[in-house]
Amino acid sequence: MFLLVSGASGAGKSTARRLVAGELAPGAECVELHDVVPVPRVPTLMWRQRATEAVVCHALELQEHGRHVLLAGDPVAAGEVLAAPSADRLDGIAVCLLDVDRDTQAARLLARGDDAALLVHHAAFADWMRDHAANPHHRPEVLQTDGWEQMRWERWSRLDDTGSWAMHVLDTSSLTAAAVASELLAWCHRALAGQAPVMRVHS
Repeated sequence: MFLLVSGASGAGKSTARRLVAGELAPGAECVELHDVVPVPRVPTLMWRQRATEAVVCHALELQEHGRHVLLAGDPVAAGEVLAAPSADRLDGIAVCLLDVDRDTQAARLLARGDDAALLVHHAAFADWMRDHAANPHHRPEVLQTDGWEQMRWERWSRLDDTGSWAMHVLDTSSLTAAAVASELLAWCHRALAGQAPVMRVHS
């Protein structure tokens, strides 16, 4: 299973991953993109999508041995995993979106030293992530413009035929890091047990 914890900056992805990693080991390996590929000085959308494909390929190697991957920490959208060239070889993709309201997101980003001038962009991406969770066809240009040319965006249209676009949304705004981790761990166990929505990519 490919477990994706998605969300905008400040939603709590990295912290939650660190807190659940030990509980999921050794059956699942918890990673960020930089654990699999080097990060350039200026990461781009194209780099993120190529890196996502690298994580998918890593997941396929683990899949052969009955192990899973949890990707959390980077703002990778569900649509990017589904469009990754090798994603059609995954047994399944389960997605949890960590959502956050604007005020909480701003407070978290400022507390960690982020540039206040960028808050409006982080908030806009959180809004887009929220809409993307409900509808894969919402403003696809956010991912496709200047994206990697090998991505298989046409797979999104096939989701309409299968009705398989579904994910778990967890609002972290009022939750402590420990509470987010607890909720996330419970979702992981449900997904691995086949009790949570799973997407499957067909060639």
